[in-house]
Amino acid sequence: MERSTRVSVFESDKPSEIQLIKSKLDDAQITNEVENNYLTFTTTPTATSLKVMVDLEDEKKAFEVIDAYLQQSENK
Repeated sequence: MERSTRVSVFESDKPSEIQLIKSKLDDAQITNEVENNYLTFTTTPTATSLKVMVDLEDEKKAFEVIDAYLQQSENK
């Protein structure tokens, strides 16, 4: 069984922002998953960093989708 390499294409501590990016990637038919990592170097142990992970071969396309979304939201 071949195991694919996963890369992080977006990070945030806001679940709503992560969910938006995830749905944009889903709409573009890019397989993705969210990883939840505790930030160990901060003083608040409750702070978490959420990462959207995609297959390495989808990285370029995922960044294009995310960039388009970010540019669109900045122009509002």
